[in-house]
Amino acid sequence: MNLTPIDFNNPTHCEAMAGLWTGACGPALALSPRFVQYSTRPIKNIVQNGWFAWREGEPLGFVIASKLDVMTSDNDEAGPSDRGWISAIATLPETQRQGIGTTLLAWAEGWLADLGCHQIMLGANFRPFVPGLPMELGTESFFLRHGYAQADMVWDMAANLAKYSPPSILREVEGAVRPAQPGQEQALLAFLSQEFPGRWHNEFDQFVAEGGRISDYMLLWTERGITGFCRVTFEDSQRTVERFYPYQLPRPWGQLGPIGISQAERGMGFGASLLDAGLRRLHNNGINGCVIDWTTQVDFYAKFGFKQYRSYLQMVKSLKKPHSHS
Repeated sequence: MNLTPIDFNNPTHCEAMAGLWTGACGPALALSPRFVQYSTRPIKNIVQNGWFAWREGEPLGFVIASKLDVMTSDNDEAGPSDRGWISAIATLPETQRQGIGTTLLAWAEGWLADLGCHQIMLGANFRPFVPGLPMELGTESFFLRHGYAQADMVWDMAANLAKYSPPSILREVEGAVRPAQPGQEQALLAFLSQEFPGRWHNEFDQFVAEGGRISDYMLLWTERGITGFCRVTFEDSQRTVERFYPYQLPRPWGQLGPIGISQAERGMGFGASLLDAGLRRLHNNGINGCVIDWTTQVDFYAKFGFKQYRSYLQMVKSLKKPHSHS
């Protein structure tokens, strides 16, 4: 077996990663080369690296690791600045228990340690393949053996919006929800910078830089201006809807999230009103299978007809900090 670096700009490498991941995880978690290309594009303030494992000219597995650039400080929602991520790791089933995954994981952990990481998380990076370890794979014992500890459970929720109707919990609010319009980018950036200065601000900043369709963001307007937002994903959106693994749901597919309300307006019904507006927009555009991803708010979304669709175990490993020498 030999290791070779991944070239994220090489379409052949993206095809190989898609094939390895799909081979390891099965059709319910299939990846396309387009998904891989989207998830591994350069992101401002993020460094990433990856390696393939090969034998006799055939790829057997791969790993991708990433880390927040230590020069940035406005990413508190992503966790501490000394955190790194195992963004993706996969080996073909027929080659498992041969040390390939262990070798790839050790390389990634070493690379992250050299960058000053003291904590490593599985998945949940800035443009994630998954928000944690998919429980349906049953592979947590591998990571437990390698020093990872169970942290949190998060869920994807799903519903068929074909017959969506607003739930009875909705109440009148002094506000209006509309798709964002060209020219409103700076206002939304300012809102996110103030209310959600970490991951969600960075995601929108990157979205604008890559020419994303601004109307994929829904804005809640009150007399104070923008006081909430949610993001929706269609099959023709910049963010590939395959990121949410909707394959067991009826097409057309859609997604909603993240969703956020300014701190001063929470607990007043604005969140439910914003969510309803986003779901009605998806419904009115013909979306059937819809995913709300990466949440712990299971009971809240259940009121809108959503059921648990996929569960993920978030796992974390602490690396020993080097002793300082005086």
